[in-house]
Amino acid sequence: MTTPDKPQGHGEEPQDPLAELFAKLMGGEGLEGVDPAEIAKAAGLPDDPALLQQMFEQVQSMMASSAGDGPVNWQLAHEHARRTAASTSDPSVSAVQNRGVDEALRLAELWLDNVTDFPSTGLIGRGWSRAEWIEATMGTWRRLTEPVANSVASALSTAITEQLPEEMKGMLGGATSMLQNMGGAIFGMQLGAAIGALSGEVVSASDVGVPLVDLEMALLPANVAKFGEGLGLPEGDVRLYLAVREAAHARLFMHVPWLRGHLLGAVEDYARGIHIDVSRIEEVAREVDPRNPESIQEALQGGVFMPERTPQQDAALAKLETALALVEGWVDELTAAATSGVLPSAPALREAVRRRRATGGPAEHAFASLVGLELRPRRLRDAAELWASLQDERGISGRDAIWRHPDLLPTADDLDDPAGFSARRKAAEAQETEVDAALEKLLSGGFDAPSDGAAGEAGPEETGEGPAPGTGPKTDDGGDEPTAGH
Repeated sequence: MTTPDKPQGHGEEPQDPLAELFAKLMGGEGLEGVDPAEIAKAAGLPDDPALLQQMFEQVQSMMASSAGDGPVNWQLAHEHARRTAASTSDPSVSAVQNRGVDEALRLAELWLDNVTDFPSTGLIGRGWSRAEWIEATMGTWRRLTEPVANSVASALSTAITEQLPEEMKGMLGGATSMLQNMGGAIFGMQLGAAIGALSGEVVSASDVGVPLVDLEMALLPANVAKFGEGLGLPEGDVRLYLAVREAAHARLFMHVPWLRGHLLGAVEDYARGIHIDVSRIEEVAREVDPRNPESIQEALQGGVFMPERTPQQDAALAKLETALALVEGWVDELTAAATSGVLPSAPALREAVRRRRATGGPAEHAFASLVGLELRPRRLRDAAELWASLQDERGISGRDAIWRHPDLLPTADDLDDPAGFSARRKAAEAQETEVDAALEKLLSGGFDAPSDGAAGEAGPEETGEGPAPGTGPKTDDGGDEPTAGH
């Protein structure tokens, strides 16, 4: 790299190609007039104009202001998610595939009619590409990850700024805020990459357990086929079994309107309490090699969260894990009942889905390490056993009635002992009935008011005061009868 013989005067154009590029990016200008060949030669990069153009555009986007969008560059996250999904084959869903998805979901609805009191949704089934899944879910991803993302982006921005040499800080001047946006951009790119990778693993709109979309039924044909590879089962069976799961999710969230907010609220409560390990953020900043973008990904995926949790965190996590398990357990049990006797491969598919949900895929692990949030129902089998026990005891209507109110939902203790749930619930309901009856009696005046001196009140002799004139019982001559002492 050549350097000028003397410092540049104010207003002079920089003569160094890299300095020229830096000045343009920091000034928010476009890349017109920048010769990619000269930049490549000065930086020791390969002379690939297309590659350099893409790199420059990414850097310019990172440096651009994200005013009003918070510390995280969500537009970049969205774009990077789409780019990651497109990096592998992501064909558009054909008309034949769309029709196959809709027919599978319609048949799934008919089978579910026999195993639940919740009526059919009436929704039209859709086939989605990975890009369409990203578009449909990105708003909810932002809602769920924003508390953590903002904390990480702010810490990363501070760490990056502190790592700069003093002379470079002086060079930046008023452009420091633009450089600080790199923290939000870096995290946004990594979050987008994680979501884009997830789009290559999910098989349906409801596959991650958390309701990312509201009142939609959709399958991703490319991922359904990928899931079925190696199972040795007909592709139609795989699609139909996953369609029953998707339709069961849709029925539950449509006919239990409070459930979506309950689950999303549990995720948000947990995410807000995550502690950022600032020292780890500083290590990330030191490990980043500007010439190697993959170093950013490797550093961030190493985890930046404190493993210790507060009691509030433990409570929020327990609530979230229990809620996820209850939803997935109910869907698992209904799908098994709906496909019993009509889909011979159902038992094998049930076990395959259970194992997949319990272990999670690579993209899900990457997302968890980046955001500190695992979306796997750890206790799916326990929850399925609980719902099966409730159906045996109460029937379909009694089992589904549990979803009437969040206070009726089983707890983590109930998952430990599914068979004892009803006994515990009856005891609690009996106690609540006694309290309600006592309160109603009190409000209606059914309890006698305490007499004078009751509950430790002082009598007249104790206070040194006699009865007020005219308050004692009357004698035959109309006078007051002396009041007996207590």
